[in-house]
Amino acid sequence: MSKIFITGSSDGLGLLAAKDLISKGNEVVFHARNQKRAEDIRREVPSAKEIVIGDLANQKEVSDIAKQVNQIGSMDAVIYNAGISSGNSELTFKVNVMAPYLLTALIKFHKRVVYVSSGMHVGSKLDLENLLTATDYSSSKLQIVILTKLLARKFPEVVFTAVDPGWVPTKMGDSMATDDLTLGYTTQVWLATLEDKNVSGEYFHHLKPAHYDARADDDAIQNNFLSKLIEISGVDITEN
Repeated sequence: MSKIFITGSSDGLGLLAAKDLISKGNEVVFHARNQKRAEDIRREVPSAKEIVIGDLANQKEVSDIAKQVNQIGSMDAVIYNAGISSGNSELTFKVNVMAPYLLTALIKFHKRVVYVSSGMHVGSKLDLENLLTATDYSSSKLQIVILTKLLARKFPEVVFTAVDPGWVPTKMGDSMATDDLTLGYTTQVWLATLEDKNVSGEYFHHLKPAHYDARADDDAIQNNFLSKLIEISGVDITEN
């Protein structure tokens, strides 16, 4: 049995992944943005034992989320599922990129980290000099793949992977989405419990390695990106 923390697990793919993991005998630590969302989780999953609360757009609250998780205990895996599609570049960057970076730096003792990206990242713009003002949804998901590759290189003792869940009929994907909803969370569940370090740094879609943007493999881009994350957040993941 594994203990797994999932961000954005009050609805959508995060909630579905949580339910699937629990059904397989794992323990899930849920995350909700606010108390109302936490109550939604308790209605959906009456057996939920631990729910941490905090807004991923607020760095102080992100730090508090990490403290709550660390107080609960050691996590075997973390799934960074939460994400938004917004016309606000700064908000998109803070929720989709900065929050996962900060939580990865601040949550202790995780063995496996799964980042939810998107196939839309391929070919997206990347402006490392203006992350707060030039990050749209697709760009944020490219940054997540870069982060995955970077951290897999720097921390070989932890397994870092990224996932494209596909275009699935969730609140974000909308009802017109054509991909299988079950496959939208199955890969995250698999990777969160997989005891195989050979997959670290890989990008998956529906349980298989998938094509990703080659810029993610560029060491210079990775290092520049890390420098910008440290500069903006004031948190250096390499010192934690």
